[in-house]
Amino acid sequence: MKRKSSSREEWAAQIAALDAPVVRKEPITVDRIVTTALALVETEGFAALTMRRVAAALGTGPASLYAHVRNKAALDDLLIGTLSRNVSVPTPHAARWRAQFVEVCGQLRDQFLRYPGIAQAALAAAPANLDTLRITEGLLGILLAGGVAPKPAAWAIDAALLYVSAYTVEASLRRHPDRAEDSRVVDRDEILARLRMLPVSRFPHTVEHADKLNSGEGHERFEFTLQLLLNGL
Repeated sequence: MKRKSSSREEWAAQIAALDAPVVRKEPITVDRIVTTALALVETEGFAALTMRRVAAALGTGPASLYAHVRNKAALDDLLIGTLSRNVSVPTPHAARWRAQFVEVCGQLRDQFLRYPGIAQAALAAAPANLDTLRITEGLLGILLAGGVAPKPAAWAIDAALLYVSAYTVEASLRRHPDRAEDSRVVDRDEILARLRMLPVSRFPHTVEHADKLNSGEGHERFEFTLQLLLNGL
């Protein structure tokens, strides 16, 4: 009797399984890969981003990713392109070219700041993504509208984008004091106190102007540097 009962239960379970809904995995796509990668960078930083880590977050193996994204470098290019897509590039205006240039760079800065360290991807290789190249095209149009010659305009864009990347990478290094590689937290009061303790005989200018060396709120230094670059044109 026990064997028959067990057999009936197994049979009933098999019948019930036939009526159970089939759970299908969401397909792996380039958009899902990029969205997942950005989420990882936002929470864990760019240094933690690997193809294996993205695959694990998607519940699959790395091989599934390579069918859509060639390698990590290609993924990095896609990430920068995705962030660049969020940057609004205005129609060039001859009377506002300096302000427009700084505004576009500021938008890109804010995109990079949201994802700690991601600007390293922009520094790693020449951009191949059309969304990224759109920003270069827009900045070039802005400078040309302002009367800047093509060669200095091109070089100024390169310098500005390098500065945006360096500025945001430094900021990301200061954002996670609990990580060994990102431990350079800036305490302004401590820095100011140390500068003022320097021997005046060897560092007279540093001691006298310590407050100026340590000044600036928000993105004041960022905008100052870009204006300095543009004024030189």
